[in-house]
Parts: sequence; C-alpha cells; structure tokens
Amino acid sequence: MKREEQARIAVVIPSFNVEQSIEAVIESIPFDVWRIYCVDDCSDDETWSVISRLAESDPRVRGVRRSRNGGVGAAFVDGLSKALEDSAEIVVKVDGDGQMNGAFVDDFARPIMDGEADYVKGNRFFDIERVLAMPRTRLVGNAGLSFLSKLSTGYWNLFDPANGYVAIHADVARLIPVKKLHQRYFFESDLLFRLAILRAKVIELPLETVYEDETSHLNVWRCLVTFPFLHARNFLKRLFYNYVLRNFSLGSVVLPTGLLLVALGATYGVTQWIDSLRTGEPATAGTVMLSALPVLVGIQFVLSFLAQDVSSVPDAPIHKRLVHKTTIFTPGREARRK
Repeated sequence: MKREEQARIAVVIPSFNVEQSIEAVIESIPFDVWRIYCVDDCSDDETWSVISRLAESDPRVRGVRRSRNGGVGAAFVDGLSKALEDSAEIVVKVDGDGQMNGAFVDDFARPIMDGEADYVKGNRFFDIERVLAMPRTRLVGNAGLSFLSKLSTGYWNLFDPANGYVAIHADVARLIPVKKLHQRYFFESDLLFRLAILRAKVIELPLETVYEDETSHLNVWRCLVTFPFLHARNFLKRLFYNYVLRNFSLGSVVLPTGLLLVALGATYGVTQWIDSLRTGEPATAGTVMLSALPVLVGIQFVLSFLAQDVSSVPDAPIHKRLVHKTTIFTPGREARRK
C-alpha cells in the first residue's frame, strides 16, 4: 500500500448498551476515516436507535444489528466481515463505551500503512506513573495473564494482551478463521494466537484509557478460572502448528526431551524417597544423582527452548509478501477464491 494514496480505513465499534457514549466515540474519530461500522450486540437500551440516527447524519456510519448477544468478539467479527466485503484495507477496532479515544485511529493505522506491521495494539502500561497508581491486584493479575499470553502466542515482546484498541491489515485478516475466535473477553488474546500461527508482525503503541462511570461486563472470577485453561490450550496448539506441523527445529526436540527428563527424574526420585521412608534406610549419593541429574538437564533443555522461542518473535510483516485478493470472507459461507 502506497503511503501517498488515501487508504480505506474502516473502524469497527462493538456496541452493547452504549446509548450514552456511542455518539461521542464516533465524533472523536478523524474525518478522513473511510467507514465506521457500529455493531449493536443485541443491546437492551436505545443503542440501535442512536446508531440509526447517526447513520442518517454521517455518511461514514454503517449500522450492523445482531439478532442475539454474542460478546465483543462476535460483534467485531460481524463488523470486520462487512468491512472486508466492502474492500477495506485497514480495520481498526474501537470500543463503544467511551474508554478509547477515537482520535488515535490514524496513529494505529499508520504503522500498517507504512509497511511496518500487520497488526497494531494498544498498551496501557507504558506510563510508569499510571502503572504505579493502579490497584496492586490489577497489576498482579495483568502481569500473570500477560505471561500466559506470551507463552500461548509466542509474542514475548508484547504486554497488556487484553487491550482492545487494535488495527489489522485486511489481507492478514482474511487469512484468520474468524469464526473460530473466542467470542467474548478472551477474544483479543485468541486473535494474537491466530496471528502467531501466521507469524504476523505485531507492534504496540502507548495508550491512555479513560475510566469513568461505565459498568464493566467482565466477570473477573470467571476469567481467573477460564483464561489459564484457554491459554494452555492455545500454547499446545501453537507448539504443534509451529514446531511440528509447519516447521521442525531444535526447539521441536529439546522441549519434549527436557520435559521427559524432568518427569523421569522426578518420578524416580519420589519413588526412591517413598521407599526410603518405608525401609528407614537413607538414599545413597548415587540414587540422589540418578534423580537430580535428569531433572537438572531437563530444566536446561526447557530453558533452551524458551530462549529459542523468545528469539523467534516475528519481525517482518507478512502482508507485503502475500498475493493480494487470495481469499475473501463471506458470512455464512466458506472462504472462496476471488
């Protein structure tokens, strides 16, 4: 995409009970944005009426109404599908609750226009003063989820995986099986996992989020239970896809070997310890070494895999190497050749 050409930038706004904030969000979006897709996720208030009124006064606005509530991920996928059908080149996601400043849309699209990235996301943790002012429980929770996200996606250079201010190149979006994405609050992390499978380049931009009196629909305790399981599932999938199915490297050998050595050494050590308790005879130095050595070597193998994984973070955009118009996504149908 040439920088001097006006890119077709589309903004998708998942909207659920945002009748009080959606108009201000749309007004904050720069006038040079090509289209704005407001997706009403079966709201209980007058959100759809507000969107319909705005669509009449602003030619950029397109209203999309879901018949049932599916979550932020499902709403974004519907808006993304419409944007791709209409030949958008870059799609930016902005939430409709007013926490994200729409004025930053051009900033998020620019690295993609300049060919520096396939996907851009926000990071609320750049400003150290704001970070220190956050509640400790939130900091610890985000740090834990960020580490799990690094494991499951392989993007070790990223933080704040749940940040929903994102931009993606249309050609890359067409390669993602969007119907398989998690529909609710794990959506952003699941999207990063899909990008990792494609080895797309992802960068972060500092982002200030505004918190006012809006009500969060996020169930913290449900996330604490479900997110680790979902990250573990994606981690295993990524290992299989990127280290077995699509490639085979040193990491494909050292990780299973290391885990096997740790398991054998630990099992042998526990067995000998139980036998020592039963007989009252202390374990010999040789027995201890037979248990400890495989564990130590296995840990070194696992660390070697992690070092390789960290060094393998994608560093080149893939959209510049893609054959344009490869596939187009049509709702309700399989991807077809264009």
